[in-house]
Amino acid sequence: MAVVVVTDSSSRLGGELRERWGIRQIPLHVLDGDSDLRDGVDDVPSDIHDRPRVTTSGATPTEIADVYRRALADSGGDGVVAVHISAALSSTYSSAASAAREFGHAVRVVNSRSAAMGVGFAALAAARAAHSGATLDEVEAAARSAAQRSHAFIVVHRLDNLRRSGRIGTAASWLGTALALKPLLRLDIDGRLVLSQRIRTASKAHAALVEQVLEEAGDRPVGVVVHHVDNPDAAEEIGERLTERLPALRSLEISGMGPVLAVHVGGGAVGVVVSVEAENQPSS
Repeated sequence: MAVVVVTDSSSRLGGELRERWGIRQIPLHVLDGDSDLRDGVDDVPSDIHDRPRVTTSGATPTEIADVYRRALADSGGDGVVAVHISAALSSTYSSAASAAREFGHAVRVVNSRSAAMGVGFAALAAARAAHSGATLDEVEAAARSAAQRSHAFIVVHRLDNLRRSGRIGTAASWLGTALALKPLLRLDIDGRLVLSQRIRTASKAHAALVEQVLEEAGDRPVGVVVHHVDNPDAAEEIGERLTERLPALRSLEISGMGPVLAVHVGGGAVGVVVSVEAENQPSS
């Protein structure tokens, strides 16, 4: 058998990609009144981020343990590596660590310190290693290495969602007085959402976002995913700029940010996750 990789729905890995690499997914939750909608399982309204009383919830220890248990059985005892959304952004990681205690060292839980494809890149790296026959220690190391090589930036067009979310961390002090601000945020080394630049217009914020990605990538080989919340035109434009200017771009995809993240960052948000390739990384 082989090590099985588990992630959560924040990773934004499509069903075809998960099936190809044998990645199991645990849904996060969107709470709309009396409705508890499972991301990736239930039909979540496309305007969910515009609803004022919507919140989100991480996966519970019981939900996570059930997936870990099945994955461990399917691995034939080779083990499970689970890659989850940043512990600074969701309770999912702490629930995962709690659930994993039942299985001892057979289940390894990795804090991606990221979100969206920052989680996805780490899960994919782990799954590729598992597919090649790597040991449990090696698969875990592949996930942690990829997590360290991923960097995430986001431009937020509306501040209402951030005010409600409580996940803005050290950038919170300017939210109360900002007017037409289109902040450029990033996930820091601890996986916290922090302010990178204060910018007044969307066009200038998108330009600054591109420059930050270019600075982070340098001339190294990278994979890039541009995420958005109901803003495909801006995402396409940013993707085109990066395609033209990144000297060693290996891949670039554009995808939605997903309902869980959308609830916190609001409509119009555009983000980029850039993953620096490891030497001798297997092709996808």
